[in-house]
Amino acid sequence: MSGGEKLKGRLVYLMGPSGSGKDSLIDAARDALAQLNCVVARRVITRSAESAGESAFGVSVEAFADLVRAGAFAMSWRANGLGYGIPVEIDQWLAEGRHVLVNGSREYLPQAQERYPTLIPVLLSVRSDVLRQRLMSRGREGIEEIEARLARNALFAPNESAGWAEAGLLLDNSDGLSLTVSHLMDLLRREGVSIL
Repeated sequence: MSGGEKLKGRLVYLMGPSGSGKDSLIDAARDALAQLNCVVARRVITRSAESAGESAFGVSVEAFADLVRAGAFAMSWRANGLGYGIPVEIDQWLAEGRHVLVNGSREYLPQAQERYPTLIPVLLSVRSDVLRQRLMSRGREGIEEIEARLARNALFAPNESAGWAEAGLLLDNSDGLSLTVSHLMDLLRREGVSIL
């Protein structure tokens, strides 16, 4: 966004370790988000569209690089060996007064905050035992990759995320999706996300 452009909508920037349930939370919250005039941005990922996982546009590494060069992304980053992009259309949605939820990266958060100063960062956490079970059941990663993801999850552990919890921006998705959806909606309303 250009520095002088005032956005009417808020960007909700959801983060969490792979397997924490971000995609499940987004799907389960979609109707409730719509009631708050909040749309979900569909990511572009350098992974086959047939791969199990989120509903994203799968593109080749070459096509992703072409999209970056063409300015097709409002935000883009690399994580877990993949490229991720958020389509630039979100800027139009925000300017129109719609709120937008994106599935983001914790490492990219500083750049996202620079571009969207009023964004609402939300950190999704999950207990390691629950995460291990989820990663094993989805069958996308081998044992070494699962162990690496579990190590990354330690960065999201409650003691490491105390500041997020104190700010009310930490959601625990270990116990039940409906409870997490309810907490997400409460958080967004508290942060002023509503029909404008």
